[in-house]
Amino acid sequence: MSGELAFLSVAELGARYRDGSLSPVEVVESALDRQARLEPALNAFADPMADAARAEAGRVAAAFAAGRDHGPLHGIPVAIKDLIEVAGAPTGYGSKVEPPRIARRDAALVARLRAAGAVILGKTNLLEYAYGIAHPEIGQTNNPHDPSRTAGGSSGGSAAAVAAGIVPLAVGTDTGGSIRIPAAYCGIVGLKPTFGLVPLDGVFPLSWSLDHAGPLARSAADAAILLACLSGQPVTLAPPRPDAIRVGVLRRHFPSMPAGRGVAACAEAAITALREAGARIVEIDIPGLAEANANLITILQPEASVIHTGLLARNPGGYAPGTRAQIEAGLAIAATDYVRARRFQKALRAEVEAAFGTVDVLASPSVPFTAPFEDPEVGDCSDREMLASGFASVSGHPSLSLPCGMVEGLPVGLQLTGPLGRDAQLLSLAEVIRMGK
Repeated sequence: MSGELAFLSVAELGARYRDGSLSPVEVVESALDRQARLEPALNAFADPMADAARAEAGRVAAAFAAGRDHGPLHGIPVAIKDLIEVAGAPTGYGSKVEPPRIARRDAALVARLRAAGAVILGKTNLLEYAYGIAHPEIGQTNNPHDPSRTAGGSSGGSAAAVAAGIVPLAVGTDTGGSIRIPAAYCGIVGLKPTFGLVPLDGVFPLSWSLDHAGPLARSAADAAILLACLSGQPVTLAPPRPDAIRVGVLRRHFPSMPAGRGVAACAEAAITALREAGARIVEIDIPGLAEANANLITILQPEASVIHTGLLARNPGGYAPGTRAQIEAGLAIAATDYVRARRFQKALRAEVEAAFGTVDVLASPSVPFTAPFEDPEVGDCSDREMLASGFASVSGHPSLSLPCGMVEGLPVGLQLTGPLGRDAQLLSLAEVIRMGK
């Protein structure tokens, strides 16, 4: 969008639509212009869907003129990760295994967005099949704060599009941190909802037992609006007083290496501000966290290998070498190890949920470092990068990244994790922390 419109919130855009000072047509044209100007440096979009977005903007503007108002997302541009089906648009999955497929129907979450009057403004780039490696013929999405660095993955295109002011909202997926990691690197809010809250029909899977879809936004309030639509359930923010909040600090997820000192300092400052505002801060540990990421991989890899069996047989050379290596590694994991990991998943879910008997939220840095210069052969699947994010993907708890400072011009994220099914409460706590109350 233009400088004037690029960083307006969903509520601000909606208010201007309704007072007649702004039209969805103007906003979409501004977004497409900004996307065209920034995109060579960002590599955030697989397909901007310009013609379809313009046509949809005209339809939703006409609906306003006719007195039809579909709610807070009416006329709001939303970008969609390119493994989620959008009817009539190609789905490329960030891969060269097959030519992009034209989707015959909308994914369930896209259908909900259309019913709410949202304008689908493009498909966003991702790491190949969301599996942690950028295909060399497509390339990584670059960070709006420093295009020489990665935006993260696998939902990096969605995060960069929001952070750069192209769209106010985007949808990503998260299996081990793929919403929260790029949100942290790009300085925005990214929420992995409670497992199963957002339907995945029409979303290409990575791991049936771990996949989530959720919002990327510039504020918790905007994320709540998008989550309500994606989930089909009301999400009402009710920010509590700081002195009513009990924060459990997961010290094991703070960085220990020198490169993470600035990140740790930003997280400590946010926690100190909460303490000074009256929140109760306690150090907490959950023993199962030590094994969470290893078990995540033991679940993810064989499930992904089953999903990719047919594609791997048809065109193994179409994958990035690193992606293919991960798929092949999953074929070697023993069934007994997979069963043990699934049993661990159930036990960890109960163990994490029990922690909320004494605290309201778990807090730590989202990632132990700022956006790196990505190694295309390693991508975002390293255990170090998932240090904090992996456990909530295993347990299914809602977890988000919230901007909490800058280190040498690069954003730092604070990860907050809440009780199962209490996504609105988690977003409300994030709003308190963001506003510094």
